[in-house]
Amino acid sequence: MRNDPYKKAGVDIKAGNMLVDKIRKDVTGTFDKNVLTNFGGFSGLYSLPKGLKDPVLVACTDGVGTKVALAQKNSSLKTIGQDLVAMCVNDMVTSGAKPLFFLDYFASSKLDINETSFVVKGIANACKKSNCSLIGGETAEMPNHYIGNNFDLAGFAVGVVEKKLIIDCSKVKKGNLIVGIESSGAHSNGYSLINKLIDESKLSKLEKEKITKLALKPTHLYVSVIHDLIEKIKVKSIANITGGGLTENIPRSVPKHLSAEINLDSWKMPKLFKQLQRLGNIETNDMLRIFNCGIGMTLIIDPKDIKETQSIIKKHSFKSFVIGKILNESQTNVNFIQCLK
Repeated sequence: MRNDPYKKAGVDIKAGNMLVDKIRKDVTGTFDKNVLTNFGGFSGLYSLPKGLKDPVLVACTDGVGTKVALAQKNSSLKTIGQDLVAMCVNDMVTSGAKPLFFLDYFASSKLDINETSFVVKGIANACKKSNCSLIGGETAEMPNHYIGNNFDLAGFAVGVVEKKLIIDCSKVKKGNLIVGIESSGAHSNGYSLINKLIDESKLSKLEKEKITKLALKPTHLYVSVIHDLIEKIKVKSIANITGGGLTENIPRSVPKHLSAEINLDSWKMPKLFKQLQRLGNIETNDMLRIFNCGIGMTLIIDPKDIKETQSIIKKHSFKSFVIGKILNESQTNVNFIQCLK
């Protein structure tokens, strides 16, 4: 058999081709009528949906961070693809945009066909749930860059919104309510700290497995519930609670001349976050700055719409909480209060 110099350098072209065949059905299963390209082309072609009068394209890119390391260490890769898609499309819907298509980038030290196909399948499934086509991607094998069996993920999404329907914070007023939609867990933020706390803890093996299971829950996809709300409610502003937690993300949805007051007693901090706080002896202010603490998405609405808002959210099998309100200008853009019971 002829020696393959590229394989000797650590790159297996044959394995790459086998992966392409393995993921073909998953990827093409996400295609809608606007996809104009075939699987395996040099680029993805997508036609803008008809009926838009003044379309604005919206783009987001993100990764999964060190949640990948925790998932790989615990052989739990089936849902990490959903984390990747969610991190992009959940950002996108805060502007009112509908996702159109998604592309992924998977880079590893050595291509593991089964491992990679699990990840891509998860990406494809999440794209379907978000009404988004997976029209392209890249799989890179870089043995001299990534060490051991490490890999990394990145994603890129493009969506569209009518210009006059773009959601920003310009219509937010004093007296508006802030509604929080539950998270599934830590989503994909704070995992460098989570990994450290688990690794260095004196928990038993069983206790570590339990907290790891909670930490690996896939990020909620909020596309369907947000668009259902937008069609029926005048949503004034939306914040995706990602890196920076509640402390840094809620202010991004509030005008500079106003402030938000958040009542920490309006929801129960989930078990995962209580355990992390205890393991790391973390101050509450730091918890709010690092993690979502159980709130994955926030909406600002008029008080008259609260009943219908929570009814729609419940219909999508999410819990919701009135977590705060909009006040006049103060020294800080977001104030956290806690009623002593």
